[in-house]
Amino acid sequence: LSLGEAKNLPTYPGPNKMRDCYCTVNLDQEEVFRTKIVEKSLCPFYGEDFYCEIPRTFRHLSFYIFDRDVFRRDSIIGKVAIQKEDLQKYHNRDTWFQLQHVDAVHFLQGKVHLELRLSEVITDTGVVCHKLATRVLECQGLPIVNGQCDPYATVTLAGPSSEAKKTKVKKKTNNPHFDEVFYFEVTRPSSYNKKSHFDIEDVDEVDKMEIRVDLWNASNLKFGDEFLGELRLPLKFLRQSSSYEAWYFLQPRDNGNKSLKPDDLGSLRLNVVYTEDHVFSSDYYSPLRDLLLKSADVEPVSASAAHILGEVCREKQEAAIPLVRLFLHYGRVVPFISAIANAEVKRTQDPNTIFRGNSLTSKCIDETMKLAGMHYLQVTLKPIIDEICQVHKPCEIDPVKLKDGENLENNRENLRQYVDRIFTVITKSGVSCPTVMCDIFFSLRESAAKRFQGDLDVRYTAVSSFIFLRFFAPAILSPNLFQLTPHHPDPQTSRTLTLISKTIQTLGSLSKSKSANFKESYMATFYDYFNEQKYADAVKNFLDLISSSGRRDHKSIEQPILLKEGFMIKRAQGRKRFGMKNFKKRWFRLTNHEFTYQKSKGDQPLCSIPIENILAVERLEEESFKMKNMFQVIQPERRVLYIQANNCVEAKDWIDILTKVSQCNKKRLTVYHPSAYLNGHWLCCKATADNTPGCTPCTGGLPANIQLDIDGDRETERIYSLFNLYMPKLEKMQEACGSKSVYDGPEEEEYSTFIIDDPKETYKTLKLIIEGVGTLEQEHAQYKRDKFKKTKYGSQEHPIGDKSFQTYIRQQSEISAHSI
Repeated sequence: LSLGEAKNLPTYPGPNKMRDCYCTVNLDQEEVFRTKIVEKSLCPFYGEDFYCEIPRTFRHLSFYIFDRDVFRRDSIIGKVAIQKEDLQKYHNRDTWFQLQHVDAVHFLQGKVHLELRLSEVITDTGVVCHKLATRVLECQGLPIVNGQCDPYATVTLAGPSSEAKKTKVKKKTNNPHFDEVFYFEVTRPSSYNKKSHFDIEDVDEVDKMEIRVDLWNASNLKFGDEFLGELRLPLKFLRQSSSYEAWYFLQPRDNGNKSLKPDDLGSLRLNVVYTEDHVFSSDYYSPLRDLLLKSADVEPVSASAAHILGEVCREKQEAAIPLVRLFLHYGRVVPFISAIANAEVKRTQDPNTIFRGNSLTSKCIDETMKLAGMHYLQVTLKPIIDEICQVHKPCEIDPVKLKDGENLENNRENLRQYVDRIFTVITKSGVSCPTVMCDIFFSLRESAAKRFQGDLDVRYTAVSSFIFLRFFAPAILSPNLFQLTPHHPDPQTSRTLTLISKTIQTLGSLSKSKSANFKESYMATFYDYFNEQKYADAVKNFLDLISSSGRRDHKSIEQPILLKEGFMIKRAQGRKRFGMKNFKKRWFRLTNHEFTYQKSKGDQPLCSIPIENILAVERLEEESFKMKNMFQVIQPERRVLYIQANNCVEAKDWIDILTKVSQCNKKRLTVYHPSAYLNGHWLCCKATADNTPGCTPCTGGLPANIQLDIDGDRETERIYSLFNLYMPKLEKMQEACGSKSVYDGPEEEEYSTFIIDDPKETYKTLKLIIEGVGTLEQEHAQYKRDKFKKTKYGSQEHPIGDKSFQTYIRQQSEISAHSI
C-alpha cells in the first residue's frame, strides 16, 4: 500500500480550523498500520508505504482518517472501504477515493451459524398447524466495540404482529456459542384465536414471511446496546426442504437513510497492490523452475527464461522481485546477476552511464541489497538516524529558507558534523557488508574494468552507483522505507536528511567536478568542506574492501544486530512462586543474541531469553485467555512466555522472525500445546500434568539463513502468473525471433523493444516457457473445477453473502458453459 495524501478535509469547528490527522489501515475492523500524525493541515501528506502478508481471510480493506484530540478520544473524519473482490480494479494505480461518512455499523463484520426447521404439528384436537424452530448456534469474528464485546442475538418472525426472542448475553467474546432454540407458530389451528399469533389460513402465506436475526453488543452506557449486524431470511426457501442449516455473513441494516454528499469529507490518494496466488506442491513447478535456475548458464543470457521475463513485464521491478527471491533461495543469485550485468556492460558505450538506467540488472541488484542488506543498514545507519530524528538540530543551509533566530554558520556546522559522522560510519563498515553483496560488487568491478580498460575510475563508479546511489543515499533520504524508522520523518528532519543524502551521494560518486553537481549555490558552498583528498581516498578504500573477492573475516561482526522491537502485552511467566499471573504492556526487543522485554524503550531488561533457549514459537489458541493474536515462546523446563501482539500482521511477523533466529537450536521441540495450562489441565488435550509432552506437531517454521527465508515454490508461482499475464508479449517475442532469423533488414518497430541476441536460442526458450505455463494453467483450471465441485455455499469457509465466492461461482459457471 502507498498512502499518499488527503485533501479538502472538513475544517475544525474551532478558531484555527486546522486538524492534526493520521490514517489507519484496517483488515475488516482490525487495525494493522497507522501513519504518523500530520499537524495543522486540511490536506495532510503522508507519503508512507506499507507491505504485509495477510495471514487470514478478510472482507474489506478499510482506511480511516482520524483527527487527534488531546483531551478526548480521537474522532473519525471519514473512511474509504474497498471490498476484497474490488481490489483488482485499483491494482497498482494511483487513485483518489472519496471519504465516506462512518455510520454506526462501520465496523460491520462477522458471521452467524443458524439452523431453521419448519414442521407440521398436530394438536390434541387433530388440527394441523405449522411451527418454526430457529436455532442460533454460534457467531464468529464479531466486531469489538470500544474495546469490549458482550454479544447477544434477538430472533424475530416478521409478520402482522412481530414477537422478538432473545438469547443470553455472552461476556467478553467475539466468537460466542449460543446454541439456543426459539419456536414460532406460523399458522394457527382454526380453534386458536389468540391475537398475538398470526391469523393466516393459507400455508402459502408462509412464503411472505421472513425470520430476522439481529446481533447486539450489550453496553453499560446510557445510549443503549450497539447494533452489530442483522440477517433477514424469507421462509419460502423452506418449502423445498423443511430443515436448513448454514453460515451467513451479517449485513448492515437497511434503514433507507440518504447518505450525505460524498465530497463533503474530502478524499484520500491510495495505490494498492494486491496479489493472491494458489501455490501447488514443489513437483508441479519443476520444469519452469529448472528452466529459470539455469538462466545464468545460457549463452547468450538474453536467451534465458529469467531475462525474457524482464523483457515482457511492463515494469522491470515486477520481474526482479520474484526472480531475486527465487535465485537467493537456491543460492544462484550471484551467477545470475553477474551474467546479466556482464551483458549490460558489453552493450554500454559510455563509462559515465554504466548501470544508470532502470534495467533488469539494476532492479535485481536493488532488490538483492534490500533483502540481504537490511541488517547491514540497521547496524550502520540506525543509531545516527534515530539521533537526527529525536534531537532536531537546525541544519537548514539555504538562506531563503532560514527561520527567525537561526544562524547560517551554526546550521552549516550542525550539518557538517552529521555528514562527517555518517560518512565515517559508512566507510568504516566494509567488514560488515553482507557476503552476497560483496560477491556481486566484485563481479561488477571485474566486468566494468575489462570493458573500459582505459578508464581507471570505472571499477569504482560501477560499484558506487549501487552502494551509494541506490542503497545508502535512499536509506538516509527515506529511512521509513528501509525499516530504519517506523514513519516518514517530520518536515524539518526530512529536510535535514535530504541535505545529508545529497552530500553523501556526491561524496560516493567520485566525479571529477563535484561542486558542479549541485544546482543550488548553497550546496556547492557547503560541499567545499569536503573537497579534500582524504574523503576520496576513504571512499576508494571502502569500495576496494567491499568488492574484493575472499577478503572477509566471518567473525568480524560480533555486536548484536537489532532485528525487531516494539510494545506488546505479555502474561507473567510465574518465575515468582506467589506472583500474580496478570497481563502487562512491555517493550520487547529481539537481537541475534537474545529476546528481552523491559517496562519501556531504553530501560534495563526485566527478562532476557538467550536465543539458544527458544525451543519453539507457536500461535496460542484464542480460547486460552479469550484474547486474539497471541503466541507463545517455549523455553527449557516447559516455561512458556505468552505474548499478545497488536494485530494479526504483527503477530505473524514476530512469530516468523523468532522462529527464524532460533531455527538452528539443537533442542528445538517437535511437539507443543496449542492452548494454555489453566486450572490444573491443558485446555487442548485435557492432560493434567504440566510437564506432559505437547499434543500437536510444531510448525515447520523458517530456516535460519536468508537463502532459505523464502518459499521457492511461491516465487515460481508468481513468475508463472507474470508469464501468463504477459502471454501476448511472449507470442510477440516469438514472432520477433522468427522475423530476425529470416529477415536481415531494418527491424520492425513493434519488435525493436526486445533484446534478442540469438533468435534461435531465444525461440527455443520461449517455446519451453509457453509449454510450462500452459501445463500449469491446466493444473490451475483442474484445481478450480475440483474446488468448485467440493465447495458448499453456506459453509463456514464460504458463508451466504460472500460476494467474492458468488463472483467465483459465476466465473466457474461461465467457464463450464463455455467448455460444453
